[in-house]
Order: sequence, then C-alpha cells, then structure tokens
Amino acid sequence: MTQDTPTIVTRDTLRNVAIIAHVDHGKTTLVDGLLKQSNVFRDPASAGVLIMDANDLERERGITILAKNTAITYQQTKINIIDTPGHADFGGEVERVLYMADGCLLLVDAVEGPMPQTRTVLAQALALGLRPIVVINKVDRANARVEQVLELTQDLFLDLATDAAQLEFPVIYTIARDGRAGFAPDALAPDLRPLLDTILNSVPAPRVEPNAPAQLLIASLDYDAHRGRIAVGRVHRGRVSLGEMLVQVVPGASPVRQKVTSLAVFDGLGRREVESAEAGEIVAVTGFSEARIGTTLTHPDAPEPLAAIAIEEPTLKLTFGVSTSPFAGRDGQFSTSRQLRERLFRELETNLSLRVELTEQPDIFSVAGRGELHLSILIETIRREGYEFQVSRPEVITRRIDGALSEPMEHLFIDTDDTLVAPGDDLRARDLKLVTLAAHRLDQDREVQLAAPGDLEDLGGVGQPHAQRDIRLDLALQP
Repeated sequence: MTQDTPTIVTRDTLRNVAIIAHVDHGKTTLVDGLLKQSNVFRDPASAGVLIMDANDLERERGITILAKNTAITYQQTKINIIDTPGHADFGGEVERVLYMADGCLLLVDAVEGPMPQTRTVLAQALALGLRPIVVINKVDRANARVEQVLELTQDLFLDLATDAAQLEFPVIYTIARDGRAGFAPDALAPDLRPLLDTILNSVPAPRVEPNAPAQLLIASLDYDAHRGRIAVGRVHRGRVSLGEMLVQVVPGASPVRQKVTSLAVFDGLGRREVESAEAGEIVAVTGFSEARIGTTLTHPDAPEPLAAIAIEEPTLKLTFGVSTSPFAGRDGQFSTSRQLRERLFRELETNLSLRVELTEQPDIFSVAGRGELHLSILIETIRREGYEFQVSRPEVITRRIDGALSEPMEHLFIDTDDTLVAPGDDLRARDLKLVTLAAHRLDQDREVQLAAPGDLEDLGGVGQPHAQRDIRLDLALQP
C-alpha cells in the first residue's frame, strides 16, 4: 500500500475533553447539564439526574465508578466528553481514559477547594500535556469562598505544572445543578454557553496525520452479547475503515491480524455506526477478540505500537477463596474454584488497577487493588453476578525501596469548626504524624495527618466525648 507523505492538519470541528475532579465536586451533574442543553433528549425535564451513572452500584452509592464516553454538538463542533470517577480508589479509570483527551475541565468545589484527588488527577492531566480549564462549581452555596479557592487552585498549578504555559488557564464559575455558567461568580448566564464557548476556544483541536498508516490506542473495553468484545480508543493517526484489516500490537507478543467488523463513534448517550473514522476521533470497534487495554491497532504495513498506558500500583490486598461455610452452595450459582478463577482473571481485562495472583492453595487467589472501596466494589459486583466465595481481611502491600521496607502512606484531612475540640490526641494514639493545622475556612480549621493505611482501619468520628463533632475524612495516596 502506497501512503502519501504525512501531512499534519487540524480538525477544527472536533474537541476531546475529560472532566476530572475530587469526589462529589459535580462532574456527573455537569455532564447532565451539558447533555440536557445540547438537545440530546426530546424532553430534558424527564431525563433525570446522574444520567451517565447507569451502573446499579453507582446509583446506590452516589459515586462514579467507571469512566464513560458521550458526545454533544455545539456550533457545528463535536465535543467528545469523558466523565471520570472522583474517588482515589478508581484512579486507574482516570489514568487510562486521559489518553483520549486533548483538554480537561478541572472541577473544584467553591466550598471545599482543592482536595487530595484534585491534586492527583491534575498531576496526571498535566503530565500528559492536556490543556486545563478550571471550573469552580457550587458558587451559590452560602459558605462559598470563591476567591480563596481560586488562589488555592493557582497554588496547586504552581506545584504541578510541567511548563510555564500550563500556569495560564481560563476560569469558569458554575452551578452545575442548575445548568448555569459564567465568567464571574456573580454574573452567571442562564445556561452553560460560557463553558461551551471556553471549551471551543481553549481546548486544542486534534492535530493529526490523516494520510499516515492507521494507529489506534485502546483505552477501554466493553462487551456486547452479539458482537463480542468492543474496543474503545482514539484514532491517533490515519483513518480506520469498516472491513479493513488491522494488526494488534502488544509488547512482548506476536502481532495478531484481524478485521474491523463494526465501527462506531459516540453520539449523545449512544453510538452511531459509521463507515470510517479519521484521526482524532474516539471510536468503538469490534472484531478483535484478543484486544486488551493498552493494545495498539495499526495498519499492517506499519505495526508501530504506541506507548503503554501507565497505571499506579495497588496498595491493598486480600484473598478470594471457595466458601467453606456449612451453607455453601445454597445461594450462589457459581461456587467452584474454577468458576471463581475465571471470573477474577476476566476482571483484569477491564480493571487495570487490579492484580490477581495464584497462591500455593489452588482454591485461594490473591487480589490486590487501590483501596478498600476499589476491592469492596469488586466483591459486591461479583456477588451480584451469582458467585459465592469468602474473602480475607485486607492487608497493606509493602515493598522494598533502596533496601528499606516501605508501605504506602495516606493523607487524612479533618475539617472541624474552630470552636470545637480537635481530635489530635485520639489520632496520635494511632501513631499518626501531624503535617499541618491551619484555618481552612472562616469558621473551620483543617488538620492534615500523615498515616499508614493500617492506622486508619475502623476510624470513625473520634474526639472528646463532650464535644460536638463535624468531621469529614478524605483519603488519598500520598504522591
């Protein structure tokens, strides 16, 4: 096949943007507003809330667990939107999908300000060179401290920026719940047009090589009962067409050549079948039975893999085993070690932060994850699928660094009213190290403790028994 000389062009009618933030800062609510105001629904009023969180566990717990793709059209420009989880335990979901974006919306709560996961996801986005837009959300809250939050966010950029250009970023103020945005907190438009205009003006359009050999990096996997495995990723160069042969390139493995049996792009909440997709577009393809997250699909004449997706290592582990209860086999459909083994190893195909290892006992498997929430979601998901098993108590993963035995550390953030008694004595009994104690808001102090994960087990509302408590705990791995 003869290829023209690669020419770089800019796709001005396309934007790829990820929405990142700490948990509960309003990402999914903002996506709801963008979808409702982009004529995705015939009747926006009946669309409900948390539209992207379709998973039962997501709706029950009120958190985003899985990263998701959607797309809207604004001023003849398609905007691919990637909604990401905010909890640190699901950071692997964020890390893998950021590879599909050119820019990001960093949501910051106007009351809480930058939190642990804000720092983590921003560091990941800046390391990949994404163009950030800061969105200060919930500016209508009575205790909002917009100016101070903006200053704290600017300080965060100073700490994390990899070049001077990243210190210049637009700021938008929003009330995501009401679908309003503006360039000043006291002058919001009745809709989200200021935010959409800023996305078009600030997020760079993909610069691509349309005539180069096709190259696509798989960042996510889905499954369809009729079509099989669905690989989702961004076309980095060239054009992918329905029916063409592509090569799966996996480091350390022989290339596998298979045909594109279906090709779709994202459109609203669904996918739209297309004959071909150009570089810069996010697509869903089928026909690649051995596809894995991080796999590169390329033209047979140029089997060049893209850089692998880097994911942080797990910090907590436990064991899954066949149930030894006297009542074993009464409730679950799948209770044998073979069935449990197949299910756990199948989870590795989509859950990049997970590690599964065999043990000396054939019916016990070691499973490592990013934290207690990450592992608890896995346990509940498998249980609801009809599997019966037993698990051990979690253990912190240690490893040797420069010969010294090391363990992961966590930052514990405690917000208390400044008129109340701080819980320092109770926490010092757990061998925690006080890092800072400072005024966080006008009427609250923030105490930051550094702790090993084991020191925080079973930690609830501690403090002087005679003092009223208003404590919130936020945990994130220390970078």
